[in-house]
Amino acid sequence: MTQASQPIALVIGATGGIGGALADRLAANGWRVRAMNRNPDPARAGRPDLEWVKGDAMVEADVVSAAEGAQIIVHAVNPAGYKNWAGLLMPMLNNTIAAARASGARILFPGNVYNYGEDALPLISETSPQTPISRKGAIRVQMELALRAAAEDGVRSLIVRAGDFFGPRLISGSWLSQGLLKPGRPATAVTYPGPLEIPHAWAYLPDLAETFVRLLDTDLGPFEVFHFQGQQVTGRELVEALEIAAERKLPIRRLPWFVLIAISPFNEMLREMLEMKYLWDRPVLLDNSRLVAKLGAEPRTVLPVALRAALAGMGSLPAEGLRAAA
Repeated sequence: MTQASQPIALVIGATGGIGGALADRLAANGWRVRAMNRNPDPARAGRPDLEWVKGDAMVEADVVSAAEGAQIIVHAVNPAGYKNWAGLLMPMLNNTIAAARASGARILFPGNVYNYGEDALPLISETSPQTPISRKGAIRVQMELALRAAAEDGVRSLIVRAGDFFGPRLISGSWLSQGLLKPGRPATAVTYPGPLEIPHAWAYLPDLAETFVRLLDTDLGPFEVFHFQGQQVTGRELVEALEIAAERKLPIRRLPWFVLIAISPFNEMLREMLEMKYLWDRPVLLDNSRLVAKLGAEPRTVLPVALRAALAGMGSLPAEGLRAAA
């Protein structure tokens, strides 16, 4: 396939977890992947396989220009460190909607469980009530409502909702790499934020990206939402899989929520984390029956294998383990 005949995918957020995973999978599937970044030169050095263009997600003209000729736009951009979601997320999404309207592209939007309060737990389906109890959740609901409204005006979108992300690259804001383990050092213990017997939904990003790409090859309506089950395991099962991946026993520590409460007035990221505590106190499971009916099966990597890739990407395997993973 020549470059001229390749379909074009614009990825906004290609340096992040899900954006990077989707860029990988789309390129492997024959797409010409165009990535927009405010500072494309350092981004290009890290990902020379992508076509980088300069642009700011907060500037509508930049996004519209970057999306010219694109068939899909991956909207996977988030402010670093939970900073100023209220001021940034909706304007960035509105610019993506404007670009999709101009280019005719479908928007790919990774959803999460922040949209749901305790009334939707434990098993969340596409029709579960969205009554968020956090500020981030309210913003995410607003974003999805904007995509639904845009679909009525001809802007198509595809949302795949998943649990907590982890993947083979270090992901800023991931519970696995920023909460349970410490990146850049061998895993020696796990700090777990909830009761060990409660199941929690995790999403291995290459599997989630594969799901998006497979759905693109199906007959989709203007506005589609699917739930991705992923790895739904208890805390104890997760630690056991981490021990297999790390090839060592890992003592379990409890996350000291009371310390976070004490210092949260001085740290915005901690305040946002505390709003998510209920998602660790109760089972959080995603009903993927609609997705399975569409695809036949959900892509899923064996958990210890996925976790070993994540540990390697975090620099959290012993030196011999890193050499073996490479």
